[in-house]
Amino acid sequence: MPGFDRRQFLVSGSAALGSSLLFNACANSPTTSSSPTSSAASPSASPSAAGFKAAMVLPGIITDKAWNQAGYTGLEGIKSKLGAETAYVEKVGQADQAEALSDFARRGFNLVYAHGGQFDAAAKQVAAQFPKTFFVVVNGSATAPNVASLRLDNLQVSYLCGILAASVTKTGKLAYIAGQEFLATQEELRGFTLGAKSVKPAIEVKHTFTGDWNDAAKAKEAVDALVSAGADVVYPWLDNAAPTALQTAEEKGAYTIGNTVDQYDITPKSILTSAVKRIDLAIGKLADLSSKNTLKGQLYSLGLEEPEILYLGKYGSAVPKALQDKVKTTEDAILAKKITFESCSEGGKETRCVKGA
Repeated sequence: MPGFDRRQFLVSGSAALGSSLLFNACANSPTTSSSPTSSAASPSASPSAAGFKAAMVLPGIITDKAWNQAGYTGLEGIKSKLGAETAYVEKVGQADQAEALSDFARRGFNLVYAHGGQFDAAAKQVAAQFPKTFFVVVNGSATAPNVASLRLDNLQVSYLCGILAASVTKTGKLAYIAGQEFLATQEELRGFTLGAKSVKPAIEVKHTFTGDWNDAAKAKEAVDALVSAGADVVYPWLDNAAPTALQTAEEKGAYTIGNTVDQYDITPKSILTSAVKRIDLAIGKLADLSSKNTLKGQLYSLGLEEPEILYLGKYGSAVPKALQDKVKTTEDAILAKKITFESCSEGGKETRCVKGA
């Protein structure tokens, strides 16, 4: 969106909000809009909203075809299904998290989503100052009387990805890449490792955290290094940088696994599958609770038992029917609780271990 800096707001809500959707330190004027474009608009709230207002603070851009776009889609669903007034701000860095959350709370939003586990500390800090606003950290771990965390069980679905990766690798070395290390990415890495080791106990799973979800150059560098070190399956969790990571892996002859959305079309020659996370639908579930005043300050975790929310995407040509069937059998065992993931201690750290596999 040319000419906008990370502190500018795009709004879908009451036109009266347009003049105030601005951080104190922001020098430029925001553009109000009912869509992710820069064209001006004069949106108004639906009468059926009954005053319910939901907002979202995102770390990246809403057109990344990954994590941030999924969050924005969820917010749009809240507007259409609940008739709510909605607003969002994108590209919010660490230093601006608390102010972005506070700004929406000051304006009387009932529900504010912090779209990423990196918002945990800021959400708890701000929530204490605004007890009438409910904050939800997506992929977070923070809880308080007016703070909930929403997580998909990344460990479960990545366990299935690990089985696929270990079944096709020729080098016995796999790679996992993410933008930052926090609970959700730790669990995804853990599930990937457990799944791979259930097939080949001696397999190596290398990982790296680039420090930036959107920096394509860092993603390419990370993939180059890991593939050069022998990894022939690459599983990245990135935002804008995801296509670069996947394409780099394919160009270097490695298999790929998509993440968050079905990324089959990015690397159709090398992809095994994608860990599809319909976080947009999960976001809508919590908004419905909030609109009914039944949302609680706790962790909400959704797993494979929600097949419309968490599932594997389209299989690539490298995955034969027999392997697809094996993965389905494993998924069925997880749903039947014949395979479970229980809290345990390993290497002096609390984690989750697989039981029954």
